[in-house]
Amino acid sequence: MKKCLKCGQSYSDDTLNFCLNDGELLVRPIGDSATRFEDDSPPTLVMNEPRVTNPIDWAQSPPVRWENQAIGTTPPAHLGIAGYGQSPNTTLPTISLILGIISCFLVCCAGGIWLGLPAAIVGYIALKGVESNPTIYGGRGMAIGGMVLGIVTFLASVFFLIFGQLS
Repeated sequence: MKKCLKCGQSYSDDTLNFCLNDGELLVRPIGDSATRFEDDSPPTLVMNEPRVTNPIDWAQSPPVRWENQAIGTTPPAHLGIAGYGQSPNTTLPTISLILGIISCFLVCCAGGIWLGLPAAIVGYIALKGVESNPTIYGGRGMAIGGMVLGIVTFLASVFFLIFGQLS
C-alpha cells in the first residue's frame, strides 16, 4: 500500500511510483503509522572519479596577439547600416499605381484623362529608372501595373467622352 502525501490518495498497486491524480512521488507508510513513511525512491548512485583526458603538463604557448584590422573600415556605399542592403526606391512606381487605381474609379467622369495619363507617364519614367539602375530603383511590377491601368482608363475616358457627346 502506497500513499500520496499531497492529495492523500492511497494505492494498493506496489508497482506505481507516482500519484495518478497529481504526479507526486508515492511513499509507503511504516507499519500502521499515518505520520511516518518509508521512501521508495531508488538510492543515489555515487560514481567513480572522472577519468582525466587532457593532461595539465602540456607545453604552454604564449597567447596569439590579435590585431584588430577591421576597426575603422566602412561598408561600401551601396550597403546600408551594418552591412544590410538598402531597400530600393519605389516612390514613382507607387505613385503610378495609386493614380492608375484611382483613375479606374473615376473613368466615367473623365478621371482617366486627368489621372490615367499621368499614371501612364509616371509609370513609364519609373520603369525606365528600374531598367537603368535596379540596385537603386525597384517596383517594376507596380510601374507596369500603373502604366497599364493609366493607359486603359485614359482610353476608356476618351471613349466615353466621344460616344457620350454623340448620343
